Amino acid sequence: MAVPNEGVLAAGFLTEVVNICKSAFAYWVLHSNNAKAVFVTQEFTTTGNFEFSAEAIAQAARLNRLLSMEIEFSLRCNFRCPYCYAPREDRLRDELTPEEIRAAVLQAKALGAVKIIVLGGEPSIYPHTPELIRFMRTNGLTVEMFTNGSGVTDDLAEMLYAQQVRVVLKMNTFDEALQNRLSGHAQAYRIIQSALSRLKAAGYPSSDHFLAVSSIICRQNIAELPRLWQWLREQNIAPYFEIITPQANARLNEWLYVAPPELESLFRAIADLDHRLFGKTWKIQPPLIGNKCMRHHFSCLVTARGEVQPCVGVTLSLGNIRRRPLADILAGSQVLQDLKNHRQTIKGPCAACNRASECYGCRGAAFQITGDYLASDPLCWRNYRPDQPLRCRVVAPADSPPGVR
Repeated sequence: MAVPNEGVLAAGFLTEVVNICKSAFAYWVLHSNNAKAVFVTQEFTTTGNFEFSAEAIAQAARLNRLLSMEIEFSLRCNFRCPYCYAPREDRLRDELTPEEIRAAVLQAKALGAVKIIVLGGEPSIYPHTPELIRFMRTNGLTVEMFTNGSGVTDDLAEMLYAQQVRVVLKMNTFDEALQNRLSGHAQAYRIIQSALSRLKAAGYPSSDHFLAVSSIICRQNIAELPRLWQWLREQNIAPYFEIITPQANARLNEWLYVAPPELESLFRAIADLDHRLFGKTWKIQPPLIGNKCMRHHFSCLVTARGEVQPCVGVTLSLGNIRRRPLADILAGSQVLQDLKNHRQTIKGPCAACNRASECYGCRGAAFQITGDYLASDPLCWRNYRPDQPLRCRVVAPADSPPGVR
Protein backbone atom coordinates (compact mmCIF):
# COMPACT_ATOMS: atom_id res chain seq x y z
CA MET A 1 0.00 0.00 0.00
CA ALA A 2 4.39 -7.24 -1.65
CA VAL A 3 3.88 -7.50 -5.21
CA PRO A 4 6.62 -9.36 -7.05
CA ASN A 5 7.31 -8.56 -10.67
CA GLU A 6 5.29 -11.61 -11.65
CA GLY A 7 2.33 -9.87 -10.05
CA VAL A 8 1.69 -12.25 -7.17
CA LEU A 9 1.12 -10.68 -3.77
CA ALA A 10 2.83 -12.30 -0.84
CA ALA A 11 0.53 -14.63 1.03
CA GLY A 12 0.68 -12.64 4.22
CA PHE A 13 -0.14 -9.42 2.41
CA LEU A 14 -3.09 -11.05 0.64
CA THR A 15 -4.49 -12.36 3.87
CA GLU A 16 -4.19 -8.97 5.53
CA VAL A 17 -5.82 -7.17 2.63
CA VAL A 18 -8.71 -9.65 2.52
CA ASN A 19 -9.29 -9.14 6.23
CA ILE A 20 -9.15 -5.41 5.74
CA CYS A 21 -11.60 -5.43 2.89
CA LYS A 22 -14.04 -7.47 4.96
CA SER A 23 -13.85 -5.32 8.05
CA ALA A 24 -13.40 -1.85 6.67
CA PHE A 25 -16.16 -0.11 4.94
CA ALA A 26 -16.99 3.35 5.92
CA TYR A 27 -13.87 5.25 6.33
CA TRP A 28 -11.32 6.51 4.06
CA VAL A 29 -11.59 4.49 0.94
CA LEU A 30 -8.80 4.66 -1.53
CA HIS A 31 -6.73 7.68 -0.68
CA SER A 32 -9.35 8.04 1.48
CA ASN A 33 -7.93 5.53 3.27
CA ASN A 34 -6.76 8.66 3.26
CA ALA A 35 -6.97 9.38 0.50
CA LYS A 36 -4.54 9.04 2.30
CA ALA A 37 -8.59 6.97 7.11
CA VAL A 38 -8.63 4.06 9.19
CA PHE A 39 -10.75 1.01 9.68
CA VAL A 40 -12.72 -0.96 12.02
CA THR A 41 -10.42 -3.85 12.12
CA GLN A 42 -8.08 -2.25 9.74
CA GLU A 43 -9.74 0.42 7.76
CA PHE A 44 -7.93 1.88 4.84
CA THR A 45 -8.91 5.23 3.62
CA THR A 46 -6.95 8.50 1.22
CA THR A 47 -4.05 8.31 -1.44
CA GLY A 48 -4.44 4.36 1.35
CA ASN A 49 -6.50 2.63 -0.72
CA PHE A 50 -7.49 -0.79 0.18
CA GLU A 51 -11.03 -0.37 -0.76
CA PHE A 52 -9.94 -2.52 -3.60
CA SER A 53 -9.87 -6.28 -3.39
CA ALA A 54 -6.58 -8.13 -3.09
CA GLU A 55 -7.21 -9.66 -6.49
CA ALA A 56 -7.74 -6.26 -8.11
CA ILE A 57 -4.57 -4.88 -6.53
CA ALA A 58 -2.51 -7.90 -7.63
CA GLN A 59 -3.84 -7.71 -11.16
CA ALA A 60 -3.22 -3.97 -11.42
CA ALA A 61 0.36 -4.45 -10.24
CA ARG A 62 1.00 -7.37 -12.58
CA LEU A 63 -0.43 -5.68 -15.67
CA ASN A 64 0.91 -2.15 -14.97
CA ARG A 65 -2.62 -0.87 -14.65
CA LEU A 66 -4.27 1.55 -12.22
CA LEU A 67 -7.09 1.54 -9.71
CA SER A 68 -6.69 5.21 -8.81
CA MET A 69 -4.72 8.23 -9.95
CA GLU A 70 -3.77 11.49 -8.26
CA ILE A 71 -3.67 14.64 -10.36
CA GLU A 72 -2.80 18.29 -9.80
CA PHE A 73 -5.06 20.64 -11.73
CA SER A 74 -2.77 23.56 -10.81
CA LEU A 75 -0.18 24.34 -8.15
CA ARG A 76 -1.60 27.82 -7.55
CA CYS A 77 -2.53 28.24 -3.89
CA ASN A 78 -3.51 31.18 -1.68
CA PHE A 79 -2.08 29.57 1.48
CA ARG A 80 1.64 29.39 2.23
CA CYS A 81 1.86 26.37 4.50
CA PRO A 82 5.37 25.95 5.95
CA TYR A 83 5.29 22.19 5.28
CA CYS A 84 3.92 22.23 1.72
CA TYR A 85 5.50 21.81 -1.71
CA ALA A 86 3.38 24.37 -3.60
CA PRO A 87 5.84 26.64 -5.44
CA ARG A 88 6.18 30.37 -5.79
CA GLU A 89 4.09 32.14 -8.40
CA ASP A 90 7.09 32.41 -10.74
CA ARG A 91 7.08 28.62 -11.13
CA LEU A 92 3.43 28.43 -12.12
CA ARG A 93 4.06 28.12 -15.82
CA ASP A 94 3.27 25.68 -18.57
CA GLU A 95 0.61 23.91 -16.53
CA LEU A 96 -1.74 21.38 -18.08
CA THR A 97 -4.74 22.78 -19.90
CA PRO A 98 -8.24 21.51 -19.06
CA GLU A 99 -8.13 19.52 -22.32
CA GLU A 100 -4.86 17.88 -21.28
CA ILE A 101 -6.28 17.10 -17.85
CA ARG A 102 -9.30 15.42 -19.46
CA ALA A 103 -6.99 13.39 -21.69
CA ALA A 104 -4.92 12.27 -18.69
CA VAL A 105 -8.06 11.25 -16.83
CA LEU A 106 -9.32 9.21 -19.78
CA GLN A 107 -5.93 7.49 -20.08
CA ALA A 108 -6.12 6.57 -16.39
CA LYS A 109 -9.64 5.24 -16.86
CA ALA A 110 -8.50 3.16 -19.84
CA LEU A 111 -5.86 1.64 -17.54
CA GLY A 112 -8.52 0.62 -15.04
CA ALA A 113 -8.66 3.61 -12.68
CA VAL A 114 -12.02 4.03 -10.96
CA LYS A 115 -11.01 6.88 -8.68
CA ILE A 116 -9.31 10.23 -9.30
CA ILE A 117 -7.82 12.17 -6.39
CA VAL A 118 -7.58 15.90 -7.05
CA LEU A 119 -4.65 17.64 -5.37
CA GLY A 120 -3.14 21.10 -5.59
CA GLY A 121 -2.28 23.84 -5.22
CA GLU A 122 -5.81 24.62 -4.20
CA PRO A 123 -8.47 23.01 -6.42
CA SER A 124 -11.35 25.09 -5.06
CA ILE A 125 -9.88 28.30 -6.53
CA TYR A 126 -8.97 26.73 -9.89
CA PRO A 127 -11.57 28.06 -12.34
CA HIS A 128 -12.07 24.79 -14.24
CA THR A 129 -12.58 22.52 -11.23
CA PRO A 130 -16.41 22.29 -11.46
CA GLU A 131 -16.38 21.38 -15.15
CA LEU A 132 -13.60 18.84 -14.66
CA ILE A 133 -15.44 17.23 -11.74
CA ARG A 134 -18.57 16.90 -13.86
CA PHE A 135 -16.48 15.42 -16.67
CA MET A 136 -14.97 12.78 -14.37
CA ARG A 137 -18.32 11.91 -12.82
CA THR A 138 -19.94 11.64 -16.25
CA ASN A 139 -17.23 9.12 -17.08
CA GLY A 140 -18.19 7.03 -14.07
CA LEU A 141 -15.20 7.92 -11.91
CA THR A 142 -15.21 8.48 -8.17
CA VAL A 143 -13.69 11.88 -7.37
CA GLU A 144 -11.90 12.86 -4.18
CA MET A 145 -10.73 16.43 -3.67
CA PHE A 146 -8.28 17.79 -1.11
CA THR A 147 -8.99 21.44 -0.27
CA ASN A 148 -8.12 24.19 2.19
CA GLY A 149 -11.68 25.46 1.76
CA SER A 150 -10.84 28.84 0.23
CA GLY A 151 -13.17 28.53 -2.74
CA VAL A 152 -15.88 26.51 -1.03
CA THR A 153 -18.85 28.80 -1.53
CA ASP A 154 -22.45 27.70 -0.97
CA ASP A 155 -22.71 26.98 -4.70
CA LEU A 156 -19.52 24.93 -4.84
CA ALA A 157 -20.48 22.96 -1.72
CA GLU A 158 -23.85 22.14 -3.30
CA MET A 159 -22.16 21.12 -6.56
CA LEU A 160 -19.73 18.86 -4.71
CA TYR A 161 -22.65 17.27 -2.89
CA ALA A 162 -24.67 16.81 -6.09
CA GLN A 163 -21.68 15.14 -7.75
CA GLN A 164 -20.98 13.00 -4.64
CA VAL A 165 -17.40 14.24 -4.48
CA ARG A 166 -15.40 12.87 -1.58
CA VAL A 167 -14.09 16.00 0.17
CA VAL A 168 -10.94 16.13 2.30
CA LEU A 169 -10.68 19.46 4.15
CA LYS A 170 -7.32 20.53 5.51
CA MET A 171 -7.41 21.48 9.19
CA ASN A 172 -4.54 21.11 11.66
CA THR A 173 -5.81 22.49 14.94
CA PHE A 174 -8.65 24.02 16.96
CA ASP A 175 -6.40 27.00 17.76
CA GLU A 176 -7.08 29.96 15.47
CA ALA A 177 -3.66 31.61 15.75
CA LEU A 178 -1.85 28.32 15.25
CA GLN A 179 -3.98 27.36 12.25
CA ASN A 180 -3.21 30.71 10.65
CA ARG A 181 0.49 30.20 11.28
CA LEU A 182 0.47 26.66 9.89
CA SER A 183 -1.35 27.90 6.78
CA GLY A 184 0.66 31.05 6.18
CA HIS A 185 -2.58 33.01 5.89
CA ALA A 186 -4.05 35.48 8.40
CA GLN A 187 -7.63 34.26 7.83
CA ALA A 188 -7.00 30.54 7.35
CA TYR A 189 -8.90 29.41 10.45
CA ARG A 190 -12.02 31.37 9.48
CA ILE A 191 -11.79 30.15 5.88
CA ILE A 192 -11.58 26.51 6.98
CA GLN A 193 -14.40 26.80 9.51
CA SER A 194 -16.60 28.57 6.96
CA ALA A 195 -15.95 25.84 4.41
CA LEU A 196 -16.80 23.17 6.96
CA SER A 197 -20.08 24.92 7.79
CA ARG A 198 -20.98 25.20 4.11
CA LEU A 199 -20.19 21.55 3.46
CA LYS A 200 -22.35 20.53 6.41
CA ALA A 201 -25.18 22.77 5.19
CA ALA A 202 -24.96 21.04 1.79
CA GLY A 203 -25.39 17.65 3.47
CA TYR A 204 -21.90 16.40 4.32
CA PRO A 205 -21.11 13.96 5.82
CA SER A 206 -23.58 11.18 5.06
CA SER A 207 -23.48 7.54 4.06
CA ASP A 208 -22.82 8.43 0.43
CA HIS A 209 -21.14 11.81 0.90
CA PHE A 210 -17.70 11.20 2.38
CA LEU A 211 -16.04 13.99 4.36
CA ALA A 212 -12.58 13.85 5.90
CA VAL A 213 -10.18 16.23 7.60
CA SER A 214 -6.51 16.07 6.71
CA SER A 215 -4.04 17.10 9.43
CA ILE A 216 -0.27 17.11 9.48
CA ILE A 217 1.53 16.07 12.66
CA CYS A 218 3.89 18.74 13.93
CA ARG A 219 5.51 19.94 17.14
CA GLN A 220 2.92 22.67 17.61
CA ASN A 221 -0.28 20.55 17.36
CA ILE A 222 0.79 17.12 18.59
CA ALA A 223 -0.68 17.54 22.09
CA GLU A 224 -4.20 18.25 20.79
CA LEU A 225 -4.35 15.67 18.01
CA PRO A 226 -6.03 12.96 20.13
CA ARG A 227 -8.80 15.44 20.99
CA LEU A 228 -9.15 16.45 17.34
CA TRP A 229 -9.32 12.79 16.30
CA GLN A 230 -12.08 12.10 18.84
CA TRP A 231 -14.05 15.16 17.76
CA LEU A 232 -13.87 14.15 14.10
CA ARG A 233 -15.07 10.63 14.87
CA GLU A 234 -17.98 12.06 16.84
CA GLN A 235 -18.85 14.24 13.83
CA ASN A 236 -18.71 11.21 11.48
CA ILE A 237 -15.82 12.92 9.70
CA ALA A 238 -12.91 10.68 8.75
CA PRO A 239 -9.61 11.75 10.37
CA TYR A 240 -6.57 11.64 8.10
CA PHE A 241 -3.47 12.41 10.15
CA GLU A 242 -0.09 12.16 8.47
CA ILE A 243 3.59 12.60 9.29
CA ILE A 244 5.09 15.53 7.38
CA THR A 245 7.16 14.49 4.37
CA PRO A 246 10.39 16.50 4.68
CA GLN A 247 10.36 18.13 1.25
CA ALA A 248 10.21 21.62 -0.24
CA ASN A 249 9.05 24.16 2.40
CA ALA A 250 9.27 21.59 5.19
CA ARG A 251 13.03 21.43 4.72
CA LEU A 252 13.27 25.07 5.72
CA ASN A 253 11.08 24.72 8.79
CA GLU A 254 12.57 22.15 11.12
CA TRP A 255 10.65 23.77 13.97
CA LEU A 256 7.73 21.62 12.79
CA TYR A 257 9.49 18.28 13.17
CA VAL A 258 8.54 15.60 15.68
CA ALA A 259 11.07 12.90 16.59
CA PRO A 260 10.14 9.29 15.73
CA PRO A 261 9.77 8.15 19.38
CA GLU A 262 7.23 10.92 19.96
CA LEU A 263 5.43 9.93 16.78
CA GLU A 264 5.18 6.37 18.06
CA SER A 265 3.70 7.59 21.35
CA LEU A 266 1.09 9.63 19.48
CA PHE A 267 0.17 6.73 17.18
CA ARG A 268 -0.25 4.43 20.18
CA ALA A 269 -2.33 6.96 22.12
CA ILE A 270 -4.74 7.45 19.23
CA ALA A 271 -4.91 3.71 18.54
CA ASP A 272 -5.90 3.16 22.18
CA LEU A 273 -8.46 5.99 22.02
CA ASP A 274 -9.94 4.67 18.79
CA HIS A 275 -10.32 1.20 20.27
CA ARG A 276 -11.78 2.29 23.61
CA LEU A 277 -14.23 4.89 22.34
CA PHE A 278 -15.09 3.71 18.84
CA GLY A 279 -14.34 -0.03 18.77
CA LYS A 280 -11.77 0.32 16.01
CA THR A 281 -8.62 -1.78 16.06
CA TRP A 282 -5.59 -1.23 13.87
CA LYS A 283 -1.83 -1.61 13.96
CA ILE A 284 0.37 1.46 14.05
CA GLN A 285 2.77 2.21 11.23
CA PRO A 286 4.03 5.35 9.50
CA PRO A 287 3.19 7.62 7.81
CA LEU A 288 -0.60 7.53 8.42
CA ILE A 289 -2.38 7.17 11.74
CA GLY A 290 -4.79 4.24 11.55
CA ASN A 291 -4.09 3.65 7.92
CA LYS A 292 -1.62 2.25 5.42
CA CYS A 293 0.03 3.70 2.36
CA MET A 294 1.19 1.30 -0.34
CA ARG A 295 -0.36 3.17 -3.22
CA HIS A 296 2.46 2.49 -5.63
CA HIS A 297 0.94 -0.92 -6.36
CA PHE A 298 -2.01 0.66 -8.15
CA SER A 299 -1.71 4.46 -8.32
CA CYS A 300 0.49 7.28 -9.57
CA LEU A 301 0.58 11.08 -9.65
CA VAL A 302 0.29 13.38 -12.66
CA THR A 303 1.66 16.80 -11.75
CA ALA A 304 0.32 20.12 -12.96
CA ARG A 305 2.98 20.12 -15.69
CA GLY A 306 2.33 16.57 -16.86
CA GLU A 307 5.15 14.78 -15.08
CA VAL A 308 4.23 11.30 -13.87
CA GLN A 309 5.59 10.46 -10.41
CA PRO A 310 5.10 7.50 -8.05
CA CYS A 311 3.57 9.94 -5.52
CA VAL A 312 4.00 13.51 -4.26
CA GLY A 313 6.93 12.52 -2.02
CA VAL A 314 8.95 10.49 -4.50
CA THR A 315 9.77 13.41 -6.79
CA LEU A 316 11.19 11.34 -9.62
CA SER A 317 9.75 11.91 -13.07
CA LEU A 318 8.86 8.66 -14.79
CA GLY A 319 7.94 10.52 -17.97
CA ASN A 320 5.62 13.26 -19.17
CA ILE A 321 2.13 12.63 -20.54
CA ARG A 322 2.65 15.39 -23.10
CA ARG A 323 5.33 13.27 -24.72
CA ARG A 324 4.39 9.66 -23.97
CA PRO A 325 1.13 7.80 -23.26
CA LEU A 326 0.52 7.08 -19.60
CA ALA A 327 0.37 3.34 -20.29
CA ASP A 328 3.88 3.37 -21.79
CA ILE A 329 5.25 5.44 -18.90
CA LEU A 330 3.90 3.04 -16.28
CA ALA A 331 4.89 -0.12 -18.14
CA GLY A 332 8.45 1.11 -18.66
CA SER A 333 9.14 2.33 -15.13
CA GLN A 334 11.76 0.42 -13.18
CA VAL A 335 11.00 2.67 -10.19
CA LEU A 336 7.40 1.43 -10.04
CA GLN A 337 8.49 -2.17 -10.51
CA ASP A 338 10.92 -1.78 -7.60
CA LEU A 339 8.16 -0.37 -5.39
CA LYS A 340 5.66 -3.07 -6.35
CA ASN A 341 8.31 -5.67 -5.61
CA HIS A 342 9.25 -4.06 -2.32
CA ARG A 343 9.65 -7.32 -0.39
CA GLN A 344 12.67 -8.07 -2.56
CA THR A 345 13.97 -4.53 -3.08
CA ILE A 346 13.60 -2.52 0.16
CA LYS A 347 16.91 -2.02 1.93
CA GLY A 348 18.06 -1.84 5.53
CA PRO A 349 15.97 -2.54 8.65
CA CYS A 350 12.68 -2.24 6.74
CA ALA A 351 13.57 -5.36 4.76
CA ALA A 352 13.78 -7.49 7.91
CA CYS A 353 10.86 -5.92 9.78
CA ASN A 354 8.13 -8.32 10.91
CA ARG A 355 5.58 -6.01 9.27
CA ALA A 356 7.35 -5.87 5.93
CA SER A 357 4.62 -7.81 4.09
CA GLU A 358 2.13 -5.00 4.70
CA CYS A 359 4.26 -1.91 5.31
CA TYR A 360 7.12 -0.11 3.66
CA GLY A 361 6.92 3.10 5.64
CA CYS A 362 6.86 6.35 3.70
CA ARG A 363 8.75 6.07 0.43
CA GLY A 364 8.58 9.85 0.11
CA ALA A 365 10.36 10.37 3.43
CA ALA A 366 12.97 7.77 2.54
CA PHE A 367 13.65 9.46 -0.80
CA GLN A 368 13.68 13.03 0.49
CA ILE A 369 15.99 12.24 3.41
CA THR A 370 18.35 9.71 1.81
CA GLY A 371 17.93 10.22 -1.95
CA ASP A 372 17.04 6.51 -2.27
CA TYR A 373 13.38 5.55 -2.68
CA LEU A 374 14.22 2.00 -1.53
CA ALA A 375 15.99 3.03 1.69
CA SER A 376 14.42 2.26 5.05
CA ASP A 377 12.07 4.99 6.26
CA PRO A 378 14.17 7.19 8.59
CA LEU A 379 11.01 8.55 10.27
CA CYS A 380 9.84 5.13 11.46
CA TRP A 381 10.43 4.67 15.17
CA ARG A 382 11.64 1.10 14.51
CA ASN A 383 14.56 2.54 12.55
CA TYR A 384 15.28 5.52 14.79
CA ARG A 385 18.91 6.12 15.76
CA PRO A 386 19.32 9.06 18.18
CA ASP A 387 23.04 9.16 17.34
CA GLN A 388 22.22 9.81 13.66
CA PRO A 389 20.46 13.18 13.25
CA LEU A 390 18.05 13.35 10.32
CA ARG A 391 19.31 15.48 7.48
CA CYS A 392 17.57 15.76 4.13
CA ARG A 393 19.34 15.29 0.84
CA VAL A 394 18.55 18.12 -1.57
CA VAL A 395 15.96 16.77 -3.99
CA ALA A 396 14.38 19.12 -6.53
CA PRO A 397 10.86 18.60 -7.82
CA ALA A 398 10.48 16.32 -10.84
CA ASP A 399 9.44 19.24 -13.02
CA SER A 400 12.32 21.55 -12.06
CA PRO A 401 13.85 23.47 -14.95
CA PRO A 402 17.12 22.19 -16.49
CA GLY A 403 20.08 22.90 -14.25
CA VAL A 404 18.04 22.92 -11.05
CA ARG A 405 17.93 19.21 -10.38
